[in-house]
Amino acid sequence: MENHAKNPNWGTVSEIQLHYKSRVKAAERPLITSSKSAYQIALQIWNPNTIEFFEEFKILLLNNSNKVLGAYEISSGGITGTVVDIRLIFAAALKANATGIIMIHNHPSGKLIASEADKQITAKVKAASKILDIQLLDHLIITPENYYSFTDEGAL
Repeated sequence: MENHAKNPNWGTVSEIQLHYKSRVKAAERPLITSSKSAYQIALQIWNPNTIEFFEEFKILLLNNSNKVLGAYEISSGGITGTVVDIRLIFAAALKANATGIIMIHNHPSGKLIASEADKQITAKVKAASKILDIQLLDHLIITPENYYSFTDEGAL
């Protein structure tokens, strides 16, 4: 067993402070009223030059009034997929003090069909969101022309 006498502070826990500072006034935050309004906001945060080139996964962070607190890019990948770490999703949601999230990713192929991987990550995030009391409101698959909503299709 290692001798901790060399560093007497080995058991000290560093102080952690949490704060949230918004750059947008509450009255100016976009309101999500439907999957269509979420899709319109998604198009605003997506780079139109890459939406059909490689897959990206982002989240919208919402307050209790369904107003957007912010957007966060979780991952960026290749032509047919990207790796999503759900710990990053909830790290962002907790830091923003969000009560709801909408997951969004693009399909460069233009196909608006949820893959098995899409369904699995949705199920994992939904289960974790219940534990943390952060509601998963939707998961959108987007293209420049249209979208697929897990909620609208009864898949959430």
